[in-house]
Amino acid sequence: MTSKDEFFNPAKLSARDKAAVTDTTARAIVNAETAAREKKTEKLKALRLQHEAEAPPVTTPAKKRRTATKPASSS
Repeated sequence: MTSKDEFFNPAKLSARDKAAVTDTTARAIVNAETAAREKKTEKLKALRLQHEAEAPPVTTPAKKRRTATKPASSS
């Protein structure tokens, strides 16, 4: 059988120690998220570059020039 001493720390932590633990945990989470985001970005960039390399070059059609309309004469 388990006792409550196994789950709860009987010694009180100081405010500074609690803040240090929270800071360390938060920094670890932020660093993990940053690493995952950068890994995903690199993967998507590689896929985009591969897709652009395989796709045929897109040529844009030449724009048609509009001729200036002559104003109606007021005679």
